Amino acid sequence: MLIEGMLETALYAEDLDAAEGFYGGILGLERIVRASNRHVFFRCGQGVLLVFNPDETVKPPAENGPQVPPHGATGAGHACFRVARSNLDAVADTLKKAGVAIESDVIWPNGARSIYFRDPAGNSLECAEPGLWSIG
Repeated sequence: MLIEGMLETALYAEDLDAAEGFYGGILGLERIVRASNRHVFFRCGQGVLLVFNPDETVKPPAENGPQVPPHGATGAGHACFRVARSNLDAVADTLKKAGVAIESDVIWPNGARSIYFRDPAGNSLECAEPGLWSIG
């Protein structure tokens, strides 16, 4: 297999100020760059979380800019953040203190734990311990 892993994950949010406050302020991700009302990108471990405004990304690229094809999604997306089991309660407490509801706290058949919550745009987010997808 030539694919080595996931480099970036994209979510969509019309209100980039709210997204930036949530991902940077509440979740504590490091902002890499923000391009006006088009996108805001965050460092997330070895990967990158891309948050795009869907109203802007469906427009054709500027002639002098990167030639990224128009794209976008409607409805809530999903992303899962890897969090050590020993830190899941602290993440849940941080979210609750910020007024973010935990929608579900799951122990999977293999014993791994996940918590689910939503960002301001309604995207479904999950924090799960690394063993979630362990085989065997």
